[in-house]
Amino acid sequence: MAYETAKMAFAEWGIDTEAAISKLATVPISMHCWQGDDVVGFEAQKEATSGGGIQATGNHPGRARNPDELRADLEFAYSMIPGRHRLNLHAMYLDSDENPDRDAIEYKHFSAWVDWARQQGLGLDFNPSLFSHPKADDNLTLSHPDQGIRSFWIEHCRRTRDIAARIGAEMGSPCVNNIWAPDGYKDTPIDRMAARARLEESLDLVLAKKHDPAHMLDAVESKLFGIGVEACTVGSHEFYMGYAIRNKTLLCLDMGHFHPTENIADKLSAIALSLPQILLHVSRPMRWDSDHVILQNDDIMSVAHELISADLLDRTCIGLDFFDATISRTTAWVIGTRNMQKALLRALLTPWDRLRSAEARLDFTARLSLTEEFKDLPFGQVWSEFCTRLDTPCGLHLIRDLETYQSHVTSRG
Repeated sequence: MAYETAKMAFAEWGIDTEAAISKLATVPISMHCWQGDDVVGFEAQKEATSGGGIQATGNHPGRARNPDELRADLEFAYSMIPGRHRLNLHAMYLDSDENPDRDAIEYKHFSAWVDWARQQGLGLDFNPSLFSHPKADDNLTLSHPDQGIRSFWIEHCRRTRDIAARIGAEMGSPCVNNIWAPDGYKDTPIDRMAARARLEESLDLVLAKKHDPAHMLDAVESKLFGIGVEACTVGSHEFYMGYAIRNKTLLCLDMGHFHPTENIADKLSAIALSLPQILLHVSRPMRWDSDHVILQNDDIMSVAHELISADLLDRTCIGLDFFDATISRTTAWVIGTRNMQKALLRALLTPWDRLRSAEARLDFTARLSLTEEFKDLPFGQVWSEFCTRLDTPCGLHLIRDLETYQSHVTSRG
């Protein structure tokens, strides 16, 4: 009854709630594995340390310590999230009795993840891990002046592309392989051009082998700065935007990788004129790349609205990227992913035709009035209906289930 009332309220504005629900159900979100274990990974040959600007804060009980625990946590999280989604897997999360270094990884070291994802009805994405490794201690990898170190990371990235292509072929869905390197300098460098030329040359070598886009999609990801690279990030936004356009890769826009005053939503339509596809890493920065759990705040709403308004939803791969060890890791996954879905649903329940018409006739008063008034429509009832149809809890029932699962994993050492 509550939904039927809401449906009629939206219909008065010319908004079809059934169409919005149906569309949202088709949108996969690539949930990041590294929230579950604080970006530690499962490599036996290294200690559980971070590096390259990667750092999770807090020590909430229940961290996943091995692939089985991580998969159990993921299964629970996905059961709390309506729809069919994807998992974004980093190369440091191999599941194998072997202990290869990163320049020797193969598909077999990740086949258990593919088997599991297939059983769960999930898609898979992949990433090379160019951090938390002795050969990344200088915060230089693909742009390192030492040819030997560069060659190590080039081979690592080559292998991740091969693995991603195999994953995509096995899963019957393109696997996005996203390259992010932490390269940069803590203090002002003398020769930025040399470092960027080395990075470009390394990327060219990595991407030289052609893969079927039906199996694997390449993406490159920029950053403003990070811990230890405050003065210069070699792979800046401008560097990677130009590289992606020239080489026809996806460009990854991470919401935490820009200045806090930059509007990521504003970049989408600008970039979409030059690139056929975009990759998003959605997070919530408070200062820079602090990667807090997604809220239903203005930044997230703006991104979702731009994706729908500019008709970019089907051209955009949506992934998440936050890690917070001060709270329940599974709750962070669930709340963050559902908030991305809520933002998209709000955008799908927007009277775009009326708004575009007002803007086209330069009636900015009507645009303002419409924008503010439709915010009062009963969105919550439509979201609740969406969850009910896809057999997932919401409200107090969701909180109860989240708390119950957290109590189950609290005893982990």
